[in-house]
Amino acid sequence: MKIIIDAMGGDNAPLEIVKGAVLAKEKYDADIVLTGREEEILKALKSMGEASLPAGIEIVNCEEVITMEDDPATAPRRKRNSSMTVGLTMLRKGEADAMVSAGSTGALLTGATLFTKRINGIRRAALAPFVPCKGGNVLIIDCGANVECTPEYLLQFAFMGSFYVKSMLNIEAPRVGLINNGAEECKGTELQKETYKLLAKAHAEGRVNFVGNVEARDVPLGACDVAVCDGFTGNIIIKGFEGIAKFMFGEIKQVLKKNVKTMIGAALVKNDLMSLKKLMDSDEVGGTILLGISKPVIKAHGSSDAKAVCNAVRQAISIVNADIVSQINDNIDYMRIESTEAEA
Repeated sequence: MKIIIDAMGGDNAPLEIVKGAVLAKEKYDADIVLTGREEEILKALKSMGEASLPAGIEIVNCEEVITMEDDPATAPRRKRNSSMTVGLTMLRKGEADAMVSAGSTGALLTGATLFTKRINGIRRAALAPFVPCKGGNVLIIDCGANVECTPEYLLQFAFMGSFYVKSMLNIEAPRVGLINNGAEECKGTELQKETYKLLAKAHAEGRVNFVGNVEARDVPLGACDVAVCDGFTGNIIIKGFEGIAKFMFGEIKQVLKKNVKTMIGAALVKNDLMSLKKLMDSDEVGGTILLGISKPVIKAHGSSDAKAVCNAVRQAISIVNADIVSQINDNIDYMRIESTEAEA
């Protein structure tokens, strides 16, 4: 298996990206292709004590870099020789099995759509991260790729998310919930009401395990395995999760440092607290898949270190082995709405 890694993407590129690539090669024995400025990549390797390029790792020299200051809607096309665009083009040509990048989310989504291409029949690709919840994990789809959505988009998100969770978490019939401002069928805007009808129909046909509307407060409580929503709503939920986690850990830390008694208690539960912190650590997950793209593309966090990059490679390997794209292709006829609006 061969994985492309955008060596110039992210806050810690290229050093941490290269470290992660070497670590992933050692742990998972996948061939790695680093796209980026060869001189800087070799310099990073040298600083790690690597006198030469490790076996199983190759470099594709790209002089351009897409930065966070670049317009994400135009940068991939304008910077054709960038580490991101070259990697996505190689992926489309079948020169690798998957790609990982910690670069600009918007640029990666645009580039993947333009150069790697969407699966035929999929209207929009979606960002679909796993977040911890009571009893395991929940997939939130979409979490920021599509601010404005149609019922057909959300229907496709539900199908794709269900296939992904079934394969990655070994859940036979993932519970699909529609994020709404109430559990009743009549709740929400026209988008939620129309999507509810589509998902209920798909459930009646045995295509998805739709459990109805789910309020945001019930997502972390494990109300569903796949939480379907537009990208605007999903992004707010994700950011809310992150903010609450930071707040709670900060408050717990202050309580445990309050006096001698609480510090003794902290020492007794240290390992349990570290396990909880690890559960909330995005570096452990690796990254977020762009579901709907014709080849696996993983968006790693912008601040990814070597561990996060290595875990993103692990995730990419698992996705390739699960063959999510084929599952989507095989069910595409059930995921489309034949209407004037859908064809627009």
